[in-house]
Amino acid sequence: MKTFKSNLWLGLVLAVAAVGAMAQDSKTGYINTQRITTESGPAKAAQGKLEQEFSKRQKDLADLQGSLKLFSEKFERDAPTLTETQRVSRQKEFAELNRDLQRKQREFQEDLNGRRNEELQQVLEKANKAVKQVAEAEKYDLVIQEVVYSNAKHDITDKVLKILNAGSK
Repeated sequence: MKTFKSNLWLGLVLAVAAVGAMAQDSKTGYINTQRITTESGPAKAAQGKLEQEFSKRQKDLADLQGSLKLFSEKFERDAPTLTETQRVSRQKEFAELNRDLQRKQREFQEDLNGRRNEELQQVLEKANKAVKQVAEAEKYDLVIQEVVYSNAKHDITDKVLKILNAGSK
């Protein structure tokens, strides 16, 4: 029984030593995905593309919102002189215009979010290729996204950004 316990302890000590030795030989890096999706050339290009694509609809919504505000102000001014039927009619018209605005805003937001996700997916695919390129060139064993804490010497985000920005020019 004593031999078993001593062999078990010896095995545990050797296992811990082996893990420590493997950890010293491995090379680990991490990337900050948020920086990739905000600072990289492809991310900035995607943002510009989205702004261009959705700017007209956004302006139309702002115009509609302004018109609705003017309608409301005019109604408030005219309300004392309106008959009950006119007042009810304008309230219904206002409610309908307001529902229409809210529907259009909701559709705009859904379309924008969908397109933003598509563009972000393309940026992340390019980033993954760049990460792979850095990892293979510099012989990293492990590259991690989203860490709670790491020493800055393990951060390869700048290297990935450099590759992404060179590719987007």
